[in-house]
Amino acid sequence: MPKKILVIEDEKDIQDLLQLYLKRDGYDVHIAKDGETGQRKATQERYDLILLDLMLPQTDGLEICRNLRSRPQTADIPIIMITAKAEESDRIVGLEMGADDYITKPFSPREVLARVKALFRRMEKPKLKEVRHEYGGIALDPSKHEVTYKGKSHSLTSKEFKLLEFFLGNKGRVLSRDVLLNEIWGYDYFGTTRTVDVHVAHLRQKFQVLNKSLVAIKGLGYKLHEEPVKS
Repeated sequence: MPKKILVIEDEKDIQDLLQLYLKRDGYDVHIAKDGETGQRKATQERYDLILLDLMLPQTDGLEICRNLRSRPQTADIPIIMITAKAEESDRIVGLEMGADDYITKPFSPREVLARVKALFRRMEKPKLKEVRHEYGGIALDPSKHEVTYKGKSHSLTSKEFKLLEFFLGNKGRVLSRDVLLNEIWGYDYFGTTRTVDVHVAHLRQKFQVLNKSLVAIKGLGYKLHEEPVKS
């Protein structure tokens, strides 16, 4: 069965271009012309990937990305953000909202196909043995894809969840940003090591215990202490 891709894009020329090349490559492509329609489609049907334009009328792509990540039925769907803004700060905001990758306009159809294929490859990596982790009030259960902190459930994006799980499984080890990119995003990720910093900052915001326990080692990477550091 072909993988199902939802394109949320208001520009007709880009809709047609993406539909043409993605269908030619064997994907089942569905189009939403605005954010509200896109969100409705994403919750009514199951998609394997979403291509989401940043600049949409009414509800912009960042808000839509945040909404999709907050809903259980869409939280784990990979999202590639399409943006006309080339500034690093704009790309970082998209990643903070939960996007898995980004494409800057103008783009070539070949680049889109390469990024889509790369993201699917990363998703299909063999899963490590699922081990439940507990650390300083954090309880992470990979089998249920659930995480609680001090007894309260916390919602994480798929990358935040994987990153936290990797840190918890490698306590006491210094992990370089390149290692983290490879393990969480895959060798063929097109982003930068700044992506790791953004996601670490997110984890620290959500879990107070990580503010002092998950430390940056200058010039090397990050290390989660063997035991939680008391505030």
